[in-house]
Amino acid sequence: MTTSNKHPGAPWRNFYGRIKGKTLKQSQEAYLDEDLAALSPGPIDWDDNPERNPIDTKAMFDGKPVWLEIGFGGGEHMVHQAVQNPDVGIIGCEPYINGVAMLLGKIRSSGASNLKVHPGDVRNLFDVLPAASLDKAFLLYPDPWPKKRHHRRRAVTPEYLEPLARALKPGAEFRVATDIPDYVRQTMIEVPKAGFEWLAEGPSDWRDPWGDWISTRYEQKALREGRVPHYMTFRKR
Repeated sequence: MTTSNKHPGAPWRNFYGRIKGKTLKQSQEAYLDEDLAALSPGPIDWDDNPERNPIDTKAMFDGKPVWLEIGFGGGEHMVHQAVQNPDVGIIGCEPYINGVAMLLGKIRSSGASNLKVHPGDVRNLFDVLPAASLDKAFLLYPDPWPKKRHHRRRAVTPEYLEPLARALKPGAEFRVATDIPDYVRQTMIEVPKAGFEWLAEGPSDWRDPWGDWISTRYEQKALREGRVPHYMTFRKR
C-alpha cells in the first residue's frame, strides 16, 4: 500500500494497487524517458498543481470530444480506440508503471497522436477535470479486490463514481467490463446511484462485447480460466 498524495494540502487517499512489477526492459525505460512527458494531460498531481486549477481539455485536443479510460492495463484497448477514432482525444490513467511503459510502446508502433497519459491515480485527475468535459469513459477489467472487506477499494464506489459523473456530460456513455460476478452486482447497484442509467434491453446487451471492442490480455486470461465477461453500458443522466 502507498498513499497517492504527499502534498501537505492534499486529502488523505490510500492507493492499494501495484505501482511497479518486474524489471522493465531497456526499450520500455526509453519509452518512459523519451515519450511520457510529452503525453502529459497537464499538471495533475498535488505537488504539480496544489491549487487544483482545472486542466483545459478543449485545448488539449483542439476541441475534439474527450474520452477517458480508467486503468488502461497494457493499453491495447486505448490504442485501438485512438486509431479507430482519430476525431476524438483519449486520456488514459494507470498507476502501474509497467502498464504505462507497455502503452507507450504501442503508441509508438501505432503512430496515434490523439492520446494523453497520466501515470497515476485517476482521483487526482478527477480533481482537475472541468465539469461536463468528458464524452465517454471506460472501466475495463478493473482490479477485482475479491475479498469482501476490500470491496470498498473498487472503482465502482462513490469515491470514484461521483467525480466521474461530475466530469461526464449529460448523455455521455460509461462502459464497464468485468469477469467477476460480484463486481457485476456492485456495479449494477452503485453506478445508477451515482447518476447513470443502464442501457440494456436484453441478455445480449451485457453478454456480447461492444461492436468496436478489442479483447485485451486480461480478458483472454479470464476466458482461459473459464470466467464469463460482462459488458455493461450506462448513460449519464
